[in-house]
Formats: sequence, C-alpha cells, structure tokens
Amino acid sequence: MSDDQFKPVLITLPASLTPSLAVEIIPYGLTFHRFIVQIDGKTHDIVVGPEAPENHVQQKYTSTVIGRYTNRVPVGTHTIERGGYTAEVKPQPNQNERVSLHGGPVGLDSLPWAKVANPTLFSKTEVAHFGDSYSVFQFVSPDGQQGYPGTLTIEALAALLPPVDPSSGDLGSFIYVYRAKVDKGVTPINLTNHWGFNLDASLNGADVLGHTLQIKADRIAALDADSLPTHKFPHVDDIPAHDHRKGKKISDLIPAAGYDDYYRFADRTVNVPKRIAAGDLTGSYDGVAAIINKPVTEPLVQLSSPTSGLTVSFDTNQTGVMFYSNTGATADKGAKKKIHGGSGILDHGDSYTPNTAAMLEFHDLLSAFLNPDVKGTEDDTLFTQDEIYNNFVRTDVKYLAPK
Repeated sequence: MSDDQFKPVLITLPASLTPSLAVEIIPYGLTFHRFIVQIDGKTHDIVVGPEAPENHVQQKYTSTVIGRYTNRVPVGTHTIERGGYTAEVKPQPNQNERVSLHGGPVGLDSLPWAKVANPTLFSKTEVAHFGDSYSVFQFVSPDGQQGYPGTLTIEALAALLPPVDPSSGDLGSFIYVYRAKVDKGVTPINLTNHWGFNLDASLNGADVLGHTLQIKADRIAALDADSLPTHKFPHVDDIPAHDHRKGKKISDLIPAAGYDDYYRFADRTVNVPKRIAAGDLTGSYDGVAAIINKPVTEPLVQLSSPTSGLTVSFDTNQTGVMFYSNTGATADKGAKKKIHGGSGILDHGDSYTPNTAAMLEFHDLLSAFLNPDVKGTEDDTLFTQDEIYNNFVRTDVKYLAPK
C-alpha cells in the first residue's frame, strides 16, 4: 500500500493558532482519524481509534466509511428494479455464509480514496461556502465490485463551520456529505461512517456509560439470529432499554450484551433530499446551503458528558442511526490512542474494551432494497443512472463547564 493512503489530511477552522475544531482524515477507508476539540487550553480527541493511521488496516470499522452497502445484507442473488431499470445484486459473504457485512470482504473501508480538487458531484457554488476548511475525496467502485452492479462514482465532502455564538459554548460544526452516481442502470447504495465517540477519552475516561444519549426514534429494527433485518420495527414503548427519546444515561437499562441496534427516527420533515436529479447538478446548484444555514437546535441524536462538559448534536437526512457500544472490542486487539491513555502500540493489551465508545452510524434502513414495505419509495436505497445519492450528517459541538 502507498504511504500516501495513510498521510492525514488536516481540516481546521481559519484565523486561529489553536482552532476550536480540527479533523484529520486519512484516504485509506476515508477514515476520520482524529476529531480534535480545544477547550480552555486542553486538547480532546473525541473519536476512538489507533494511534498510527496505518493500524486502521487491522482495526477495522473504526471511524471509516462503510459501503457500498452498510450493515448486513443476506448473501444470494437479488433482482432489483427502479425507474424501468433492472439489475442483479450478489452480496458476498464475510460475517458467515448467510451474511454480507459492511459491503463485503473488501468494502470501501479498506480501499484507497483520493483527495480531489475538482469534484464531479459537488458544484463550485457548494464548495465555495467553506473557504479552506474543507476537502473532497473520491472513489470509483468498478462494476461488480463485491457483487454490486454498475460503476459507482462516490464523493465525500468533509467541512468545518465556525461557531455561531462562541459565548454560549458553541465550538463549531463538522459536516460530511456523501454523494454517489452509478454510470448505468440501477444499484443499491447505503453509506455511513462507523465513527465512535467518547467525550471523556482524553480525560482517561474508560467508558461512555455515564454519557447521556438522546435518540428521537420510536422504533428499532427487529433482527434474526444472524442480525439480519426482519423488516419489522417494534415500538420502543415496549422495550424501555431502547427508549432514548428523552435522553438517558447509556448505563441505564443497558442490555447485557451492550447496544448494537438500529433506531428508526420518528416521522419528521426532512429539508435536504436524499436524491438529486442528475440533470440538476450544474455549477450553480446549491444543496449544501440548507445544511450549513440550519444549526442543530432540535437534534435527532445528542450525546453529552457531564464529566468533560462536551455535547455533540446531530442532524441528518437519513432514516435512522445504528448505535453500537463497541461491544466487540477487547484490550488485546488493536491499539488505543496515546491521548486516550493508551500506549498506541498494536495488540499491546491496553486497547479499547466494550462500552468505550458510542458508535453512531447514520444511514437508511437495513437491507432496505429487500424490504417490501418501502419498495418504490424514496427510502428503498435503489438509485438509477438518472439520480445522485445524497447523504449528509451535521455535528454541532458545544462545551459547558462541568458543575
């Protein structure tokens, strides 16, 4: 692998020697390697992961992009149709013989992305909003890769916004937007970032059990024995451990196995479309303004810590969020960042353990293209050559001094 894959791309806010926010992205797997927050002279890195960028090869699914299709899809041959186009999808097994996980054996998380100066899926008007505080990355997935039809061009815009009201504790915002377009026919697309937050990690906070998590979701996805979706959505009224609507400590009613669940947001008005007509993307097109001009005053998801005083609030146009409490982590596998109290050495015995992160993966319904209840709707995750996939997440960061 080229060393350039692991050379971090730094995005910072302008006009400051110590900006309140900065993000390091490595092209390998389009990985959000560091999310730096500066508070009162203290540096926090609020996402978990290895110290060395190249260790993401071993420490999979840690703040990387996931795709072409996130989460679990049943292995087999599936015929799809939308807009008069048909194709076959053949997801490849990797979790077990029944299950294709996170795009298959070689997903987008383990492939080299390229930083591009002239994106094809974002207009000049859109990138002009961010000055120098952005980057765009691209990957072209060939026809048939991991069983998915069509050559798919994928671009990701990552950008920082300055605080609107610093006096209120506002530290700024991080935005990412995924766009994708297939060259012909139709293909399923469902992308996410598998980032894991620990707002106390740089204070040697061992876990996130004391964090408060709010998710405005009234239903969760029911799963079978292999964690494949059944396309049923029981109400959280009947499952108190999964009722985060008013916010609760992660430790409260936590299942014995921790959290690894998909939450379907309650009905709401979404102002940013998931689909853009391909012909609309001209040089003057601006689908970003609606994202940057709307602070997250009514977050769909909010994570906060009384220890660090940090809060991250999220908005998105996706249908739900996967909440995973890092239950599969073990101290003897991977590495923990030095800023989090680890040695930074791979497989040294001091890595992250279960419940040390709240992984919040925003994406559409699990295996939605196989769900008969959303067939032919905006939520079926099937995109034709006439459409552009459009997925955004906005993260607002705030600090209030702990009492």
